Amino acid sequence: MDEPPRHPADASGPAGVIGIGLAAVLAFALAQGSWQWFATYTGVTLLAVIVSFARLPVWAPGLWSPYARSLAAYSLVVGLCAAVALAPMMQRWAWLFPMPQTRERCPALGVYERLRVDAALAELGRTDRGVVGEMRGADAVADCLSATTTLWLPVYAAGVAVLVGAGVWIAGRRRGLASE
Repeated sequence: MDEPPRHPADASGPAGVIGIGLAAVLAFALAQGSWQWFATYTGVTLLAVIVSFARLPVWAPGLWSPYARSLAAYSLVVGLCAAVALAPMMQRWAWLFPMPQTRERCPALGVYERLRVDAALAELGRTDRGVVGEMRGADAVADCLSATTTLWLPVYAAGVAVLVGAGVWIAGRRRGLASE
């Protein structure tokens, strides 16, 4: 006997699990060095995979119900993917990601690195020390900003996870109570 065709909303299965595993692996891989724009593409792609293929079970009360466990995993992965997607913007735009008492230190580190390189190259008699010093200073600022962004990302990822979890829980509870 032929199986009836499945509705696209029922297509959770392995793709969601693969997406979740891929999200975790890529988040750790991308956390090294400066956050580049490819991280945004990766985070948005992973969000699309998670939202499209991960499906929560039917709402059920209880802290240890399959619904609650699935919701916790779903929310944490969405928070992780959102943080990866936003990391390059957070690193570059102070208005989006102020990083209290950490962002202000990075320009000073860049000035220090520029002066240090200029002094080291002056001892060698190099005439290109200004250009090299500026490049190294800019690299030091970028490295500092990426490190502080990575330091603060779990806070923002957890915030997104809480918001997503609360929103999905409320919607699931309404659907569950309406179907009773």
